[in-house]
Amino acid sequence: MPLLTDPAGIAGLVVREVRSGARSGEATRIAVARRSYPTDQADLWDALTNGERIPRWFLPVSGQLEIGGRYQLEGNANGVIEECEAPRRFAVTWEMGPQVSWLTVTLSPAEDGTLLQLEHEAPVDPEFWAQYGPGAVGVGWDLALMGLGLHLASSAVLDPAEVLTFHTTPEGIAFIRSAAEGWADAAVADGDDPTAAITAANQTITFYTTEPEDGAES
Repeated sequence: MPLLTDPAGIAGLVVREVRSGARSGEATRIAVARRSYPTDQADLWDALTNGERIPRWFLPVSGQLEIGGRYQLEGNANGVIEECEAPRRFAVTWEMGPQVSWLTVTLSPAEDGTLLQLEHEAPVDPEFWAQYGPGAVGVGWDLALMGLGLHLASSAVLDPAEVLTFHTTPEGIAFIRSAAEGWADAAVADGDDPTAAITAANQTITFYTTEPEDGAES
């Protein structure tokens, strides 16, 4: 990845929080990530919502990018755009097969540019949470927020080959480790057992930094 000379420092730009919630009477956990970017709100909004710009730092996107429309991220999630209040807030469903969760992104002015707050709320699967904790989803968003920062800093298009191998590099492993440990701290602050949170973080690190065997599903 270009400019990634201090992976732990870049991971440290994200403030992480875990909350316990509920939807329709079902328990949820909410992973919250906040990071400031040195650009104005209009530019950050455009980077997040412009279908031509999103692939430069995240994934190709298709669909009807308006309220009520469905989007599809190439090889990843799809869902419905439920809210869009430019240039301040949007909310979508985040659907992976039969699993449905909810993503909300809010922008607000900050002293050094614009503050992005991302909230990903999902129903609680106790077995999965015990195995991976919030890092399962949180580290993925850390990687996306890192890519967004690199794009905003240079207007560069991230090299797909570098993105695909980043998790195997020393810099990538250091970034993922720092992010996963940060999510463990956030889970403990929300009431998780510290030993269980650390164990889950270590399993998350292994998940993100281990190459799948030939023929295995990614």
